[in-house]
Amino acid sequence: MNAYSPVNVGLLGLGTVGGGVTRVLARNAEEISRRAGREILITHAAARNLDTTTAHITGMQLTGEALEVVDDPEVSIIVELMGGYEPARSLVLRALANGKHVVTQEFLFESVRLSCILDD
Repeated sequence: MNAYSPVNVGLLGLGTVGGGVTRVLARNAEEISRRAGREILITHAAARNLDTTTAHITGMQLTGEALEVVDDPEVSIIVELMGGYEPARSLVLRALANGKHVVTQEFLFESVRLSCILDD
């Protein structure tokens, strides 16, 4: 595609929202890559129950252990779609400590997370 390396994304959560994200990215991969100037690849994903996911999982390394995704040096961006406060909060903080970019769906407690991050 171009000289830039792909951006590797790790998903935390493959439920309704996570499954939808995988399908949208797979369906629109070419256009997303064109606009971003490089490929955006979901290379890793963690879910509580891998047997029930409806996600488009082709080419992903799957695990039931979210820390494996957060700690993987190949992953640049963590997309947290787990829901709830914990363990999502701890995983997001660890991802940030690991130098990763983080995207989350949890709008309501972003101020709580930001406060925790700024207090540390």
